[in-house]
Amino acid sequence: MATPRLRPTTILLTTALAFGTVGCTAVGATSSTGDSTAVGASAENVAAVWDSSTVHSFSVTFDEDEYDAMIATYLESEEKEWITATVVIDGVTYENVGLKLKGNSSLRGLTTDADADLSSTNPETLPWIIRLDKNVDGQSHDGATEFVVRANSSETALNEAVALDLLEAAGLASEEAVTARFSANGSEEVLRLVIENPEDTWMERELGSGLLYKAEAGGDYSYRGEDAESYTDVFDQEAGDDDLTPLIDFLQWLNESSDEEFAADLGDHLDVEAFATYLAFQDLVSNMDDIDGPGNNSYLYYDSDTGLMTVVNWDLNLAFGQANVGGGGGGMGGGGGMPEDGEQAEGMPTDRPTDIPEGMGDPGEMPEGGDMPTDGERPEGGNAGGRGGFGGSNILSERFLADEDFQALYQEARETLQAELFDSGLADDILAAWTETLTDEATDLVDADTIETESETLSDAFPS
Repeated sequence: MATPRLRPTTILLTTALAFGTVGCTAVGATSSTGDSTAVGASAENVAAVWDSSTVHSFSVTFDEDEYDAMIATYLESEEKEWITATVVIDGVTYENVGLKLKGNSSLRGLTTDADADLSSTNPETLPWIIRLDKNVDGQSHDGATEFVVRANSSETALNEAVALDLLEAAGLASEEAVTARFSANGSEEVLRLVIENPEDTWMERELGSGLLYKAEAGGDYSYRGEDAESYTDVFDQEAGDDDLTPLIDFLQWLNESSDEEFAADLGDHLDVEAFATYLAFQDLVSNMDDIDGPGNNSYLYYDSDTGLMTVVNWDLNLAFGQANVGGGGGGMGGGGGMPEDGEQAEGMPTDRPTDIPEGMGDPGEMPEGGDMPTDGERPEGGNAGGRGGFGGSNILSERFLADEDFQALYQEARETLQAELFDSGLADDILAAWTETLTDEATDLVDADTIETESETLSDAFPS
């Protein structure tokens, strides 16, 4: 069994990058009955399933009729239904597992047309959530119950893997991630990135005991009244006791407070320093799909002890300028690679979509207030310049960056992260570790030259 490598936070605190053991060996894969003797993941003790120094193996098997019905339901209503699957993780079999599509833009182009390049006949290319305990209470693997099989437009997904490690090193809540051989219903194996799904166990480890809300792609941070039903399809509670009251109260204050009240009292409602760090991090990794992006990607965590909200990162598959090819997950086994010098990624549609959701802006158009920044300044009104893609906005970031003192806090966080994550060489060493793992263990899935090229392109995208 491979030993887990050190997490970036440990590396950063010791100021010396090293990959090796964490002082404890995770043991005891779970049986299909759900009994477990595994050691769960923690900040210093990462279970074997999250050992990113090796390429893991995930395979899923399911009934084709159930799968076809699930795809048909999604195409008709965009509802994502659970189906039942048998899942094998690193040689351990689990029965009666929940399996569901996971994603939004990564599912564009999904079709039942067997002649299409990206079709429902290629489930190994789709983004998935695997939930071991959906139908069997307590069923887990090394203490982990939920896995997200990510979509990425590159063949290696190095951009997201590295970004997640850097997110952890920045002191923000992050998900464990591993590369894996993934197959579905006996398909050929493809290389995929598998990460944790934020839920109760993850929340308690990374953030504490409280409430966790996921912002839905079609929603925003507007106040819609006191009725919790008004927030259906806007926010979805992912962890903690069902209670939208703290979220609704926060959104009301955010939308109704005066500029003076916002400046004076934001610290009574939000972890201000964490949010400044979050914004600075998103800009440094050139992630266009963050809180300001078209997917409204974020979680809000409510700390019941402090009464503060924290904006939590979600979705880094477009980090470092990766183009979103969309459609059926893009396929980490067959994407277009990382674009260079503004070149359009292979497979990226050349025509502009006409069915742009309201409020998402025109593709390629800078969002309102989003002039190109100077001297590293994040533009008022949302995304940093140079991200491209759909424009977006978020009332929290807009108001935050419009305030001189909060803007200064953001600038300070940006300078600190630049020095600690990039100037220090930490990002280069993290990239080298992921690249080495793929080169040693995955060249049968992705050509060695492709791994080297995508690694070099990613390195060139690091800010300096």
